[in-house]
Parts: sequence; C-alpha cells; structure tokens
Amino acid sequence: MQDVEIYTSPLCGFCHAAKRLLTEKNVTFTEIDVLANPARKPEMIQRASGGRTVPQIFVGETHVGGCDELYALERAGKLDPLLAG
Repeated sequence: MQDVEIYTSPLCGFCHAAKRLLTEKNVTFTEIDVLANPARKPEMIQRASGGRTVPQIFVGETHVGGCDELYALERAGKLDPLLAG
C-alpha cells in the first residue's frame, strides 16, 4: 500500500469528504492541517505545482489533486490500483 498524504483544513467540507472516502476504504493516511501549521502551506503549494486550495492529496509520489479528482479515480476504478502501487 502506498503512503497517502492529504493537506487539509478543519473548515473544509471537501477535506472531510476526501478523508471519509479514504477511511471507508481502510486507507491509512497522514493529514497535514495547513490551518494549524501554516508553515506547511508553501510546501503544499510547491508539491501541488501551484495548487493553493485544500485538500491536496498525494498517493506515493503521485499528486492526485483534490476531492473531485479523488472521487473521479474511485468512480473510474483507478483508485485501488494507485493505492496498491
């Protein structure tokens, strides 16, 4: 199973939805709260090639994008293979 990292904010409904999907799939993930840790936001923006909104989701070295992209991968049947590596 690939490592999963998700940059979030506690006020973000899309963040909660993305985390809910990952939790339902029994995926362990590392959450980086950019509201509580604002020094991590520039790191997120750099890793996400300029993406400034949360969530920003990474599976291994792959930048998935946000919540919509995560759900699109799930609907297309591509999320499980990505998670498996």
